[in-house]
Amino acid sequence: MRSALIITTIITSTLLIIVILLQNQGSGLGSAFGGDSGFYRTKRGAERVLFYLTVALATGFVASLVGLLVVR
Repeated sequence: MRSALIITTIITSTLLIIVILLQNQGSGLGSAFGGDSGFYRTKRGAERVLFYLTVALATGFVASLVGLLVVR
């Protein structure tokens, strides 16, 4: 059981890194320092799929880590 959780954690973490790197970096660092583009944009197409995939993978990653803590 523990080895399956370790493999799941490794796979989800690798996929999570890949999906995060694939996301579009449209605004750059401008929004981090208070600059805003001034318009509202919705996620469409592949951007929406990557967003939901990121949320699902992050949830799976956290769940596998909690599972590792419980199994010990």
